[in-house]
Amino acid sequence: MIRYHAAWVLPIAEPAIRDGWIAVERDRIVAYGSPNPAGRRGFADGAHEIDLGDVVVLPGLCNAHTHLELSYLRDEIPPASQFVAWIRAVMAARRQRPDPAALEILDAIDRAIDESIACGTAIVGDITNTLVTFPPLARSRLAASVFYEVIRFTAADPAAVVDEARRRIDALPPADRVRATLAAHAPYSVAPLVLRAIRQSVDRDPFAPCSIHLSESVEEVEFIRTGGGPWRALLEEVGAWNPAWVPPGGSPVEFVDESGFLGARVLAVHGVQMTADDLQRLAAHGATLVTCPRSNGHTGAGAPPIQEFYDAGVRVAIGTDSLASTPDLNIFAELATIRALAPGVPAASLLESATREGARALGFDADYGTIEPGKSARLIAVALPSPNIDVEEYLVSGIEPPQIRWIDEVPGAGPYEN
Repeated sequence: MIRYHAAWVLPIAEPAIRDGWIAVERDRIVAYGSPNPAGRRGFADGAHEIDLGDVVVLPGLCNAHTHLELSYLRDEIPPASQFVAWIRAVMAARRQRPDPAALEILDAIDRAIDESIACGTAIVGDITNTLVTFPPLARSRLAASVFYEVIRFTAADPAAVVDEARRRIDALPPADRVRATLAAHAPYSVAPLVLRAIRQSVDRDPFAPCSIHLSESVEEVEFIRTGGGPWRALLEEVGAWNPAWVPPGGSPVEFVDESGFLGARVLAVHGVQMTADDLQRLAAHGATLVTCPRSNGHTGAGAPPIQEFYDAGVRVAIGTDSLASTPDLNIFAELATIRALAPGVPAASLLESATREGARALGFDADYGTIEPGKSARLIAVALPSPNIDVEEYLVSGIEPPQIRWIDEVPGAGPYEN
């Protein structure tokens, strides 16, 4: 057994502990707490003691929404003032590399995984159109929900479309920490009956999450309300428009709710254009809203109403989105942006979103997200400029990879079988 000592321990489920310790054995947390009356070295159980110094130890973070297969597009897609214009640029760039298993794409995925880990991420919610990210994630130290995304605005047989996607998932090899499930792309790209078929397929597994991009842009809101605008034009251009489709009116959230898609295991990603009624619907279903504010600024979607998310009582998790729309995969940088957009949200709530809420939404909360006995010891130590600071406020101010260490990689830690 190893007992780590640190200036601060942040369990997430309770306030930070000054001069705390965490006991770990065989990759699992055994116990944690504050100094005992005999002092920091007063334990008599024979554990190997490691002093991490002026750091705060917390659970590895959760990037609840990213697209690792787009990592090869880093720095290639310029910022846009209109979301559909950004989408067009991504589509054009992807057409130039039609082979999803090209070496350039695979190498970029591996680098993105390494970057995620260096930034303190333990879990990802990864969106894929090809499942090409599943093998590299399975080889990595990340835990992951891989969302195989269905895009089909016209479908003569919706059930057959979803069944084929399910067969591809079922053909994947087993992996200890990586699970694959289905996702719907967005209300403007998935027909109502396909949405329903996806939900019915996902419901066969009572623990599987499901994801959808929702209320991301004003163009999406316009399309669902009127059936017109830039999304209608793009669907017609690519031959995907269904002239029999009738705009449902209302908001995108109302549409997916009335399609029977919303539920407690749904990750509704972005939410930039959600109204108070939309947020109440999400909260009533227990769905999780995943916010990615740096990406929203880059794509022209706008600034998400972060304060309103938390005021509505919605479960909030945090994602970076892809490297096609954000400069890095650092959740700490995302936290700093969120802090700037919503200074009234407590730092503790933001950190909970970046850990426990993300882990719960992706189905990994039994092992990740908090420091508790029995959970995985996949924990990070963040260097502090001084132990005499508000550690929660410091963590949401912007942390860079050189400040982060995984505690099991600290010199002297050795294997947990001690």
